[in-house]
Amino acid sequence: MRIAAHNNANTESYFPEIVGLNRGYPRVADFVRHLGDCRVERISIPHDCADGFLAAYWRRPDAYLDPDVRAAISAFAPLEEDVLARGVARLEGDLEARVWEEPVGHIRQLESLDVF
Repeated sequence: MRIAAHNNANTESYFPEIVGLNRGYPRVADFVRHLGDCRVERISIPHDCADGFLAAYWRRPDAYLDPDVRAAISAFAPLEEDVLARGVARLEGDLEARVWEEPVGHIRQLESLDVF
């Protein structure tokens, strides 16, 4: 089963600064316009994706609590330490209290997710 979801929902909840930074990046339409005749295909991210980019852990949010995992994700690099600590503490608390599960826990049953 494929489901489309905006990854920003979780990112905004815990690290809204990442969403703000991403607003300055070129959009897919900009790349298409500059590249000319090309094709853009959306793909779903498997639940066990090992590449380690920001959306790779969509079904494993506890991975973001690991400093080594965060260190390998460029989206975390520009965040101030206090901002990062606040987001990690909130995520950790929500995971422990199972608050994270309420709005998005159903995705743990999926094999892949379109995180656009």
